[in-house]
Amino acid sequence: MAGAALGVSLALVLGLVACGTLSRTVVAPPTIPGATFVGSAACADCHEQIVQGFRTATHANLQARGANALEVGCESCHGPGSLHSESGGEPGTILNPKQDPLTCYQCHLATRAAFQLPYHHPVPEGRLSCQDCHDPHQGPAVKGAGTSLVSGDEACFECHNAQRGPHVFEHEALREGCTTCHQPHGAVNAKLLTQRNASLCLKCHIAERQTGGRVLIGGFDHSALLSQGTCWSAGCHEAVHGSQVNSSLRY
Repeated sequence: MAGAALGVSLALVLGLVACGTLSRTVVAPPTIPGATFVGSAACADCHEQIVQGFRTATHANLQARGANALEVGCESCHGPGSLHSESGGEPGTILNPKQDPLTCYQCHLATRAAFQLPYHHPVPEGRLSCQDCHDPHQGPAVKGAGTSLVSGDEACFECHNAQRGPHVFEHEALREGCTTCHQPHGAVNAKLLTQRNASLCLKCHIAERQTGGRVLIGGFDHSALLSQGTCWSAGCHEAVHGSQVNSSLRY
């Protein structure tokens, strides 16, 4: 009986797919009252370097082409550009995602949700913009991103320079990049941490449980210390990114 029900359900799903009735999310370019689409070629009249560099951008992979799409490129984010072009670039005639992240949110729905979490970078408050960390016009969307895992950290170090180092005693986790421990947009944990308290550290620092309730980490008994707070508090490993004086990451 269960097999028959499963077969009917599967046939129904396949039938819906075949008929094209399953819904899909469609992201439409933003609109500007009274403006029409003119194509990216018109933007090159004033923004030649940006248009040329856009060919290398991550966002260029999303560029729509063809008569029906009017080769939407720049206008996918900035809105139809006829008024902007006709006015000679008058401010306010085109959308500026740097001033309002709502344009970015049209595609990046998960990122918008992350900014609603208790701890987040202050983009909704207007103290940061998406372009402070991301370059939409040229190269990888994350500033400094490349083939190296840590190259994307350059965007973080623009503000968090003290964490860059160099450190005499480095925390090896830095070799994996900031996002090993931090959520870049928003998190439920303070400091944008991916996990709460010692649970984060124990992802790499394997604990061995011994008889008598002892918890050994690196050969040392941490059972009492783990109940006193985070690993980077209680006078332990405060220099969590790296230390100049102590191999146990202490100040």
